[in-house]
Amino acid sequence: MAKKFIKKHWKKLLALLLLVGVPLAIFLGRGAKTEVSQDLVKKGPIKEDLILSGEVSATYYAKLSFETSGKIIYVGVKEGEEVKKGRLLTKLDTTILNSAYQQALSALRTKEATVANVHDQVKDHSADETYAQKDARTTAEAAKDSAYESMIQAKRSLDGASLYAPFNGIVTYIANQFIGINTIPSQTQVEIIDPESMYFSVSADQDEVIKIFPGQKVDIVLDSFGDKTFSGIVETVAFAPRSLDSGSSYPIKVEFEGVDLSASRFKIAMSGDAKFILEEKTDAFYVPANYVKTDKSGKYLKLDAKKKKLYIETGLENEDYIEIKGDVSVGLPVYD
Repeated sequence: MAKKFIKKHWKKLLALLLLVGVPLAIFLGRGAKTEVSQDLVKKGPIKEDLILSGEVSATYYAKLSFETSGKIIYVGVKEGEEVKKGRLLTKLDTTILNSAYQQALSALRTKEATVANVHDQVKDHSADETYAQKDARTTAEAAKDSAYESMIQAKRSLDGASLYAPFNGIVTYIANQFIGINTIPSQTQVEIIDPESMYFSVSADQDEVIKIFPGQKVDIVLDSFGDKTFSGIVETVAFAPRSLDSGSSYPIKVEFEGVDLSASRFKIAMSGDAKFILEEKTDAFYVPANYVKTDKSGKYLKLDAKKKKLYIETGLENEDYIEIKGDVSVGLPVYD
């Protein structure tokens, strides 16, 4: 019977439930007490900081590519291998390039001989050189100059078919680890890095950069290492900005301190935050930042859960705490 009744009159029952239930929920909600957060005034060290995002970079980090296309005939290193400056890493087949260079050398020697012959013919005519003699001498000298430029170009192409380590470091990438593969000039063949030259790179806008100076202490937190903090110090602050779509930013180089970079597991382009210490005090009153309120009369603290206010002045600030100045004492309860 009950099921039949509900099935028959379910719309009326739903309307009645809404009519009674909604006002009841509102009434109960009004009567519920709102939880108020409470904290205490503390005394101790506080730092004002500036946080900028950045990434790991390196002074000695290079992507190497051939200056010409060709077939790889030599690969002398493996990924992860340590190399010394000047070591041959990989090489293209230089048979044709070397032939072109030798031909250019021969052509240059021929033009040099021609110039020497012409100079010998006009050596006693420096004061009365005829136009014909001048034309012959100039043509020979110009041909020699052109042959020299061709030789330089051929030598550059030959040299560009071999890649050498530009500094001591570790090979982190090899595009082609086998011989017999054809490649093009635009393709990166080898990446090499000196881990000891790694640093943290950030950029600051024109309002931020004036607060940063060489020698300034920095706390660095890398996303890959959770909440672990690394110490750093500002090495350089750029004088010239780097133009971006949204404005200009000034590159800042932060050196890691007290970190064995070779064993650090840091990688190029790892992201994180750098916290620049702008100012610090060792003995200041402070509260969490969200406990400082503002009205038309100034900044204040709430001394109870209702309306009692204590107007104050503030000092150093960071993302967590604000220094407070006024009639306060350690342990004074404040409310959010």
